[in-house]
Amino acid sequence: MRAVRFDAFREQPRLVEVPDPVCPPRGAVITVHATGVCRSDWHAWQGHDDSVQLPHIPGHEFAGVIEQVGAEVTRFAPGERVTAPFILACGRCAQCLEGAPQVCPAQRQPGFDLPGSWAEQVVVIEADHNLVALPEAIDMTLAAGLGCRVGTAYHAVHAQAAVTAGESVVVYGCGGLGLACVMVALAAGAEVIAVDVSEGALAAAARLGATALPAGPGIVDRVRDATGGGAHVTIEALGSAATAREALESLRPRGRHVQVGLLLGEDAQPSLPMGRVIGQELQILGNHGLAVSEYRALLADIASGRLDLGRTVGREIPFAELPAAMLAMDHPPTTAGMTVARLR
Repeated sequence: MRAVRFDAFREQPRLVEVPDPVCPPRGAVITVHATGVCRSDWHAWQGHDDSVQLPHIPGHEFAGVIEQVGAEVTRFAPGERVTAPFILACGRCAQCLEGAPQVCPAQRQPGFDLPGSWAEQVVVIEADHNLVALPEAIDMTLAAGLGCRVGTAYHAVHAQAAVTAGESVVVYGCGGLGLACVMVALAAGAEVIAVDVSEGALAAAARLGATALPAGPGIVDRVRDATGGGAHVTIEALGSAATAREALESLRPRGRHVQVGLLLGEDAQPSLPMGRVIGQELQILGNHGLAVSEYRALLADIASGRLDLGRTVGREIPFAELPAAMLAMDHPPTTAGMTVARLR
């Protein structure tokens, strides 16, 4: 099969021929129809994740059709349209049994410690626990973001922040993930403010219905003024220590901060205003993907029109352009929203 692979960190990925994957007894082989281009793929390529072993096929957001299932799979069959969260859980540990597979200690991740979806086929382990059936009405291009960007945003807004109608939500960083957070928070009835340095990203957030505020000096005061003393919820979707601090300082007393962006490298151990966290009883919440059980509500919101996935896609590219898309992430994005490669 064709795949995009890199043989060394920061070396240009190449389109290569590799053997077809072997289906595990409890797994499934998925023929990939669409796969996303995510900032996390860039981090894997840069060598920021020590779970990545070379040579490596990136990619962790995908949608496709089941090609083959293992002998022990009972809930899915070849020919079904599916996606999966980027966190593939074991299905048997205490966290999985309690309904929190997104923090499964035995989790595996395509595009990181498993071969990813920048290929014609990808394996999903423990298929009965990890596959999600896709309604015919959802296009594969749009569904490719459900396992990471849209799903992560949905978990952040609903499960972690527990946003309610009328609350103020400020999203710091409006790339593909941030715009998904904006869209989901708006659908929940929140008053949303979007903060970014990019005029294009702010314009995209404004088209979704958010109030756009340019990042820069004085942003915390401007957010507090706009929210009547501070936001109920802040979401940091960039992965910057400085931005995470600004987000925390933008909260009103007893506000909730959700850290969605990955803090890596020199940002991995941020200096945060813990005195303010203590004195104002702020909450700092982590966010890691989406539980399979949450897909039912997510798909219902899409089917009802409350969430318009088409507004999260910035551009669609052919499979052969994936290497160039990886290189392009070395620079600020030129388009807002997620990039999706279409294979079929």
